Amino acid sequence: MTISRRPLLLGALGVLAAPPLLRAQTSSTAWTREAYLAAMRASGRETTISDQTFNAIQARKPAAMRRIESYLKARFNGEADPAVMRAFESLPREYFHWNYEGRSNGAVNAYESEPKPWGLGYGSALSDYLGQAYMTQVCAPKPEHVVLEIGTGSGYQSSLLSRIVAKQYSIEIINPLGSAVRHIFAPLGYSNVESRVGDGFFGWPEVQGGFDTIIVTCAAQYVPPALLQQIKPGGRLVIPIGQPFRRGQFLYIYTKDEDGRVRSRKDVGVYFIPMTGAMMNRPRPAGAPNPEPAAPAAPAQAAEPAG
Repeated sequence: MTISRRPLLLGALGVLAAPPLLRAQTSSTAWTREAYLAAMRASGRETTISDQTFNAIQARKPAAMRRIESYLKARFNGEADPAVMRAFESLPREYFHWNYEGRSNGAVNAYESEPKPWGLGYGSALSDYLGQAYMTQVCAPKPEHVVLEIGTGSGYQSSLLSRIVAKQYSIEIINPLGSAVRHIFAPLGYSNVESRVGDGFFGWPEVQGGFDTIIVTCAAQYVPPALLQQIKPGGRLVIPIGQPFRRGQFLYIYTKDEDGRVRSRKDVGVYFIPMTGAMMNRPRPAGAPNPEPAAPAAPAQAAEPAG
C-alpha cells in the first residue's frame, strides 16, 4: 500500500490553552461555525462558509477518526497511540485547508473518505491524514518532549504534535508560506508552537538542550549533520531519504544512544517533495551517515508531502 492558531475565541476554546497533557486528553466541544470564522479572521484568512457546509464537514470527522485508528492498529501491532488519537480528535482539520498562494478556502475537503494531499500553493501541501497519523506515531511523542519539524507546510503536523508535547518548533523555507502560516497557531490557543522562516538543513541551534524528536516532512538526499547534532541523547530523527521527485524514497528513523552513538532503521517507502536550500547545492558532507539497510518495520507505505 502507499501513504501516497482574541479573547472571545480563547474563552470558547479554553481547553486548547490548557497544559499539554490536558490538551491532549480533552476534545473541544465549542468548535462552532462562528468559532471557525473568528479563528480564520484572526489568522488573516477572512472567509465565509455556510452552516450546511460546516455541519457536513463535522459529520465526516467520526468516520475519519475510525480510519485513522484502524490504520494505526494495522501498522503498529494492533496499537493506535491514545495520545495521537486524542490529538487528532482535538484538531479542526478544516482550519488548515487553505491555499495561501491562491487565497482560497478548501475546508470543504476536510476529512475526505479517500485521504490525499491538497495543494497549498507555493509548492507545498497539506498531507493526507493517514500519512500524518503514521509519522506522528513513529515520532513516539510524550508530554515532556521538545520537538522540531522541518517543513511547516500547512502547520497541521506541528499543531498535531503540539497537542501532545511540551514545546513544538517548526521551520518553513518558503517565505510567503512560512510568514503566513505563523499566524494560525495563536487563534486556536496553541501557545506552545514557535515557527520561523529558514532553511531546515541547519535545524534550530538556538534551542538550548536540543530536541527529543526532529521530524522532517520533505525528502532529503542525505541526513543533514546539524539535525543529528541537535538530537538529545535518547532522541530520534524521523526523515525521508531519496532523490527529488523519484520513487524509491524511504522513511528512516535515526536514534541516538545515551552515549551519543547513532543508529538507523529503514522504515516504510514514501514519496515527498524535496528538501530545498542548502540540501540542493551542498555536496554530501563526509560525516553524513549512510542509512543502514534493514527490513521495513511495516508494510511499504508511500507518504505524500507532510505539513
